[in-house]
Amino acid sequence: MALTREHELHKRRQGRNIGVLVVLLAFVALVFGLTIAKMTTGDQLQGFDHTYRIEMDPGARTGGADE
Repeated sequence: MALTREHELHKRRQGRNIGVLVVLLAFVALVFGLTIAKMTTGDQLQGFDHTYRIEMDPGARTGGADE
């Protein structure tokens, strides 16, 4: 029996594997697109590190509610 002979099961699995590949590539493209969209805005790119920073507070830049 030759080792290169393919069974009918292999042909069915190939179609499913191609489907999984397409879904995985679509997910990677979606994450990449969201990353590029987030990086191009650039104005609020600072992370949240549990401390108050004046540059992250929109009310403080315009004078706030006290003025």
